[in-house]
Amino acid sequence: MKKITLFQVDAFTDQLFKGNPAAVCPLTEWLPNELMQQIAAENNLAETAFFVPTTQGFEIRWFTPTLEVDLCGHATLATAFVIFNCLNYNSESINFFSHRSGELRVSRIEDVLQLDFPTDGIENKSIEKDIETCIGIRPTEVFKGKSDIMAVLENEEQVASLLPDFGKIALLKARGLIVTAAGKNVDFVSRFFAPQSGIDEDPVTGSAHTTLIPYWSAKLAKTEMTARQLSKRGGELNCSYLGDRCLIGGKAVLYLTGEIEIN
Repeated sequence: MKKITLFQVDAFTDQLFKGNPAAVCPLTEWLPNELMQQIAAENNLAETAFFVPTTQGFEIRWFTPTLEVDLCGHATLATAFVIFNCLNYNSESINFFSHRSGELRVSRIEDVLQLDFPTDGIENKSIEKDIETCIGIRPTEVFKGKSDIMAVLENEEQVASLLPDFGKIALLKARGLIVTAAGKNVDFVSRFFAPQSGIDEDPVTGSAHTTLIPYWSAKLAKTEMTARQLSKRGGELNCSYLGDRCLIGGKAVLYLTGEIEIN
């Protein structure tokens, strides 16, 4: 019988039952891909992160209930929270490496964890009509990044109230669809839908902000921004644009510590 420790952490929030829950599994060596996918499906959270220590830091991978993904912000934040607070890591920064996304870093600044991620490159796409069929509102602009499509709406109310057609969004050739607008009390707001990745609506999506940050930095002519994801659980993010890198800061709360038993 093999026992694997499992932590569940609510990321991008300072309150339980808010933000985005992620499962985190520390490993000493990699499990078979099929087994990690089965664990993620059993957890049935947006993401389960697995990590293995290396001489330079930690290697990390992320799985939704249906597939492995290239990058996940909230599960990386949750993993850093576990390493700092549950595994007694004595440095103020953690170096992660992903074979899909390269070098990543998380720094601890008091009770805020700050992701240092590569900035996404975006290009304009004239598919406003296609996106309108997915969300019922015609966007003012549409962009495509490495993994996601981003639709810009006129205001926060449109983002908050839209009723997505998940069946149609699932047909988009992308990991998911980001919908965004300028915010009332923050610089920008967003929602994220990814039925093609097994997640109808993700509560708070750190990786989507690698696409959002360069757009809103140019639009607002500022490099330091605040953001809110308008899901039911909601989440708050502090964002900095550094050109080819971006910083995404947030808090996290431990919900659960347990063990998985594998025959």
